[in-house]
Amino acid sequence: MISVLLVDDEALVRAGLRLILETADDVTVVGDAEDGRAAIEAVGRHRPDVVLMDVRMPRMDGVTATTELRARAHPPAVVVLTTFNADDDVFRALAAGANGFLLKDTPPTELLRAVRLAAAGESMLSPSVTRQVITRVAAEDRTRPRREALARLEELTEREREVLVEIGRGYPNAEIAGRLHMSEATVKSHVSHLFEKLAATNRVQLALAAFRAGLVD
Repeated sequence: MISVLLVDDEALVRAGLRLILETADDVTVVGDAEDGRAAIEAVGRHRPDVVLMDVRMPRMDGVTATTELRARAHPPAVVVLTTFNADDDVFRALAAGANGFLLKDTPPTELLRAVRLAAAGESMLSPSVTRQVITRVAAEDRTRPRREALARLEELTEREREVLVEIGRGYPNAEIAGRLHMSEATVKSHVSHLFEKLAATNRVQLALAAFRAGLVD
């Protein structure tokens, strides 16, 4: 059972999310919070697997709360919610370690998929969204030498590099398995090694590592 905490300053939004999530047999909503500060307290009480986090809230915003939560020894997965596809705060949240982001008008099936992916350590980011994030961060990071990025990849195996390239293209584990003709379990093992070797906390950071090293265009 995947436990979820809902964080949004609008009670109606929280109620709507709860109704959607509780239609699934494998998801349970363990609590909700109206701002980032309350979210941090609620995570301590409920220890959810996944936090659905609004970005703009009073007292403490979602980016600040995400940063604090992801700094914990055993952090929950965080999926940020926004009404804007290119919101600056979303990029900040992803850099802070959020597992992905969703628009608030995301269809129920995609919302549930995002929760399941986040609980499994993956991200709800389509290839187009991954490209958007990479392009945005790259524009702000043109001074980093490529040789420095390549040096970080020296200890990767050939297979790990191949998986990293596919992550850089925005594909989830199941699709990577098909594209590289390996089992999904093997892909997950490679992804775990990539997180460890590249000191990354989410798949977006892995995608950026691939981009900076010139492995993806």
